[in-house]
Amino acid sequence: MKNQTTYRYQVATQNVDFTLRASIDSLGNYILNTAGIDAQGKGFGVDTLSPKNLTWVLSKLVIEIDSRPEQFSEFDLTTWVNKNTRLVSTRNFTLSDTQGNVFIRSLSQWCMLDLTRRAPVDLNTIEDFYAPYISEVESPCELPLRLRAIAPEVIMEHKVAYSDIDFNCHMNTMRYIGLMLDMVDIEQLKSNRPMRIDVHFIAECLYGQIIKVGMQNFDNQTLFEITRDDGVVACRGAFSWR
Repeated sequence: MKNQTTYRYQVATQNVDFTLRASIDSLGNYILNTAGIDAQGKGFGVDTLSPKNLTWVLSKLVIEIDSRPEQFSEFDLTTWVNKNTRLVSTRNFTLSDTQGNVFIRSLSQWCMLDLTRRAPVDLNTIEDFYAPYISEVESPCELPLRLRAIAPEVIMEHKVAYSDIDFNCHMNTMRYIGLMLDMVDIEQLKSNRPMRIDVHFIAECLYGQIIKVGMQNFDNQTLFEITRDDGVVACRGAFSWR
């Protein structure tokens, strides 16, 4: 369909977990890497933005997982941008098997950041830049949940290290989710239950900072809050089990 682009991948050995299916964090990496590849191919990726001292920053991410593909299987990842406001661009994704059966749906919201001012850019001022690529196709899942402060039952401490940081020199998106996954009971992950992931990125975590990952469990939902050593909440997340 108009302004939707599809990429084909194969689940490599290094991207599976102990279930011999694509790990949850590797699926997130497929999604976010494709966002970068697609933006670059259409002329509004970080390669174009960097000389202007601009970059894309992920604000919110939703991933709905019905099932995870097995090792060596092929799948198609389709992506499109459909809704831009003054400060937020919405990019969508579906993952489907080679017969066209969708097993993952995702929605991401991005801000463009001026690296000099460390402030968001009004997307209306650069509308001509990306307008030709806006699609009329609706998002495949519901908007991000509202995530509020939690009363953590368990807290894990982590020092942001070299392997955590990305090209923006702050903690990589999937490391936040990886730290949350590290706190979940292994039996919950072993069951391969359908789940929805909501993550809100609020502030940067930088190299050398000590962060605390708090977790609070409910019947079918696990909530997370990541706080920096200066007391600032950097990220909130929710895993909703179905």
